[in-house]
Amino acid sequence: MAGTPVAVALDATSLLGPRTGVAALTVALAEGLAPRPEVDLRAFAVTWRGRGDLPGVLPAGVPVARWPMAARPLRELWRRVDHPAVEAWTGPVDVVHGPNFVVPPTRRAAAVVTVHDLTAWHFPELVDDASAAYPALVARAVGRGAWVHVPSRSVADEVVAAVDVDAERVVVVPNGAPDLGPDGAGRDAAHGRDRAGAARYVLAVGTVEPRKDLPGLVGAFDALAADDPELHLVVAGSDGWGAEALDVAVGAAQHRRRVVRTGRVDDADRAALLRGAAVVAYPSVYEGFGLVPLEAMAAGVPVVTTRAGAIPEVVGDAAELVEVGDVDALAAALDRVLTDEARRTELVAAGHRRRAEFSWDATVDGLVALYRRAAAAR
Repeated sequence: MAGTPVAVALDATSLLGPRTGVAALTVALAEGLAPRPEVDLRAFAVTWRGRGDLPGVLPAGVPVARWPMAARPLRELWRRVDHPAVEAWTGPVDVVHGPNFVVPPTRRAAAVVTVHDLTAWHFPELVDDASAAYPALVARAVGRGAWVHVPSRSVADEVVAAVDVDAERVVVVPNGAPDLGPDGAGRDAAHGRDRAGAARYVLAVGTVEPRKDLPGLVGAFDALAADDPELHLVVAGSDGWGAEALDVAVGAAQHRRRVVRTGRVDDADRAALLRGAAVVAYPSVYEGFGLVPLEAMAAGVPVVTTRAGAIPEVVGDAAELVEVGDVDALAAALDRVLTDEARRTELVAAGHRRRAEFSWDATVDGLVALYRRAAAAR
């Protein structure tokens, strides 16, 4: 089998909705796998939106299998029984990879399911109804013999503790660092400052949801804003569930007029906002990896984040770290990075070094090795 391409069916359902972190990872993975001669890649979508234009967001030449049907009822069926099998619409393959907590049952193919984090296990109050089903879906997939891909050692240890799975079948392959694209027109710092409507700002980027603790960030910003009249807080990302908590926090803030919410931004605006920021804040309650800090490092911007989940494992010594939920410590760390030029320079240099340790070539290499291992063990 060493010289034969491994046929992989990749679940691309996440690409049909709003551009989430999982969608961005799925695109990057498809772009990395498609040119590899050792992989025969195809994609599939399980959704009524399966009639959408998946070929438009996937690399050219990747065939797409569509089975238009409602995803949530199908997932509920898969939680209970082992049909319909995915080969009914992909045809025969060696491996099926579900990059978003869900992998369909198979007839003969090996299954790999990516578990990005255990938020739904540890903090069920912080997830929506669809995400609340992940523990049961992962348990069912593991019971069918699925291999588990995780992005960090922290998540691997948590999966082994929380799921009835052999540790040998839980494989760590870290994510690659995001590519912000060229620092040119529309993606540069000047455009970011124009988009923010502020010359100097703290940036939080990503879907607005309880796990990100953005109300705490508003409190930390409010504590700094009185002594820094040019400073703004920019929250860039679409509203997820529970976004009203941020509305309440902003409404109660003394300096709420300097809190900017952009809503959803495209990749170019996201890159520009990152490059234009004075500091990127990532005060998450829990993360299984943490792509945003790596994005900030790629942009040459210092990061303030929390000792939450896998974040310390990912950022190393290249970020200011505070305890989860400590608004005073968060404000102090932001102030330190904003006012201490030596510390800023140190963090930016460390960030460039740290970001270079996470390459998509290494990610794809690791996943191809996992696919071959899973296929050989069928």
